[in-house]
Amino acid sequence: MTVPDRGRLGLIAGGGALPLAIAARCEAEGRPVFVVRLTSFADPHLARYPGIEAGMAEIGRVLSALKKAGCAAVCFAGTVNRPDFKALKPDLKGATVLPGIIAAATKGDDALLRKILSVFEAEGYAIEGADDILGGETLPAGALGRVTPTADQLADLRKALHVAEKAGELDIGQGAVVCDGLVLAVEAQEGTDAMLARVAGLPADLRGSAGTLKGALGKAPKPIQDLRVDMPVMGARTVEMAAAAGLAGIGGVAERLILIDRAAIIEAADRLGLFVWGEARP
Repeated sequence: MTVPDRGRLGLIAGGGALPLAIAARCEAEGRPVFVVRLTSFADPHLARYPGIEAGMAEIGRVLSALKKAGCAAVCFAGTVNRPDFKALKPDLKGATVLPGIIAAATKGDDALLRKILSVFEAEGYAIEGADDILGGETLPAGALGRVTPTADQLADLRKALHVAEKAGELDIGQGAVVCDGLVLAVEAQEGTDAMLARVAGLPADLRGSAGTLKGALGKAPKPIQDLRVDMPVMGARTVEMAAAAGLAGIGGVAERLILIDRAAIIEAADRLGLFVWGEARP
């Protein structure tokens, strides 16, 4: 299937599996893609696609490359740690916009992202969300897979989502883990994988185990964030790590959690006996 009306996509790629999934989807649909691989973050496998590698402050070089490649829209995807701004080496355009970006960063990650988006929008690029490019592969309402949460597990999940949303209001993170009503962890800058590893290291009496899974990971978007650039993501690895932490399942707000390889997520969840649940919201 081709998508001639959407034009070439400029993919600004950070770390993780999401940029790979987006590039693969464009390839499968016959949509041209140009990948800007952010130095020290992007997966090396993205080098198989047309594109460049660029530092985070080489904004002029990136904009010039996108224009030369004929990109009509850009998508920001993948994990990028907040940089040490003093260590960045901006080009001329980067030096022009960097003071505004640094000022936005003092107001939180969401303000930072909005400022970066505005730079590209000012150059005439449309911003596309990863979920739109992936064909709406988001978490549906209800159970995904064979396992359905018990009433107690669902209560843990709902509390985890509530905690994640409250943390999001403070621009902290997108996830939380709750077990037997006790908050075990809140995601911050370390990301979901590191948070789950931290939970796995807690005393066994606080969390579940391979024989008795309990508790839940909840992932929710920050209430103030731009979903085109920072919607929560989960893949089969998330399921594997949740199981290693003794959790009974994972959930998110329905249609607000991107699935990377839905079939692999279902296979992992069913094999490990975890639930994956989409919490419907009005």
